[in-house]
Amino acid sequence: MIYLQLFLSYLKIGFFGFGGGYAMLSLIQNEIVEQRGWLTATQFADIVAVSQITPGPIAINSATYIGYTIAGFGGSVVATFAVCLPSLTLMLLLTRFFLRYRENSYIQTVVKAVGPIVVGMIASAALLLMFPRSGENENFTDVWSWLLFGAVLYGSYRKVNPILMIILSAVAGVVIYALVPMMG
Repeated sequence: MIYLQLFLSYLKIGFFGFGGGYAMLSLIQNEIVEQRGWLTATQFADIVAVSQITPGPIAINSATYIGYTIAGFGGSVVATFAVCLPSLTLMLLLTRFFLRYRENSYIQTVVKAVGPIVVGMIASAALLLMFPRSGENENFTDVWSWLLFGAVLYGSYRKVNPILMIILSAVAGVVIYALVPMMG
């Protein structure tokens, strides 16, 4: 039964998650944390963090990780397949249509209109991670999170290599959140 629930949840996320993985995060959080209660907001934030630093698209990485957390290896396979199925199906169906009508002004207008929607969905995902809606009163933000955010923002402004920033952020996170509490 859990496999069917995972499949249907991620199929829904795959169908309605336009704009890529970051735009899907608010949908994933709503489905997994708010609606199903499979994870807490803190667990979800941890999974998002791990999904960001592992290679590959965040939506697929998080589906794999969440599926595994909920139902083991089979759950990871089901969730990953379900989140990819709508994109694959739609791309196969729409590629032919788009190639035929890509010069059409209406099609170009629709494609341009999707951009701001995606930005809004990404902003929504960030806000949901910072200020969860559930009654848990949990979020992953604290002073250290804001300092790391500020450091990465400054590093981006200074054009520091993104891979170096990811590695340094991961090391800082381990030191701050794992080693410091053990020493104190």
